[in-house]
Amino acid sequence: MTLGYDRPLYVLPFDHRATFSKNVFGWTGPLGPEQTAAIVALKQVIYDAFLAALAGGVPKDRAGVLVDEQFGAAILRDAVRRGIVTACTVEKSGQDEFDFEYGADFARHLDAVGPTFAKVLVRYNPEGDRALNRRQAARLRRLSDYLHGSGRLFMFELLVPALPAQLERLGSDRRAYDRELRPALMIRAIRELHEAGVEPDVWKIEGNDSRADAGKVVAAAREGGREAVGCIILGRGEDDAKVREWLTTAAGVPGFIGFAVGRTAFWRPLQSHRAGEITRAAAVAEIAASYREWVDLFETAKRGAPTAEVAT
Repeated sequence: MTLGYDRPLYVLPFDHRATFSKNVFGWTGPLGPEQTAAIVALKQVIYDAFLAALAGGVPKDRAGVLVDEQFGAAILRDAVRRGIVTACTVEKSGQDEFDFEYGADFARHLDAVGPTFAKVLVRYNPEGDRALNRRQAARLRRLSDYLHGSGRLFMFELLVPALPAQLERLGSDRRAYDRELRPALMIRAIRELHEAGVEPDVWKIEGNDSRADAGKVVAAAREGGREAVGCIILGRGEDDAKVREWLTTAAGVPGFIGFAVGRTAFWRPLQSHRAGEITRAAAVAEIAASYREWVDLFETAKRGAPTAEVAT
């Protein structure tokens, strides 16, 4: 059914595009060559930090980078040449409905950079617009079929944003939504996507506050003969304390093979570097140290977790 991927996987994601253009530089609209070059250079800082972390002891066979083709094609090619696990984003940036960045030409673009994984970010709330969900699922099925037919792996970043009515039931408390509603909605979304023929090898998902909820998410991802499918925790741009909580919880659950934490690691040092407050070398060192810290945290928590069966 799926190829699956259940080896440890610690991803440094920096596939952000609209975020870099708008939130880092304040740019909107089409970019000129100089603007594009500035973003490429900033992403190279992050990649250099990743390589520094590998040189500092992060196991290469457990490490990976997630970056976009638009600003990171050279990074992807270099990482592939070095034998590093790579993931390349496929979706258009900054829109609520999933569609392909390069339309029907997505396969040729993937072949050009040769990543280990094709990655999509999808916003899918099972209580939301049914027609929108069906359109997304149809496009995702097309991608899923292509990837598994070509032997390339599929990484699916699932976001389940709260609907206004869902938040209203909880007094507009987003933390309560994360805790009380989102876990069950994630499970429903995974099952609906499976039913639509969408078969990720790795689910990149928002964290859960409880180990029991995390176990139920893994069970949904692996049900129906999908035992080799892995789950990784994303950072969602949360603060350091929340990311630590999510990683520690996930590490104790069989089936969670790692994480993908980006902005929490690189945002502050990149901004400080652009403001002239720290050197490029200092930014590289700080990002590398943060990434290494997430790896150490996850591995320490996993070693210390009691053995348990995945929840059903």
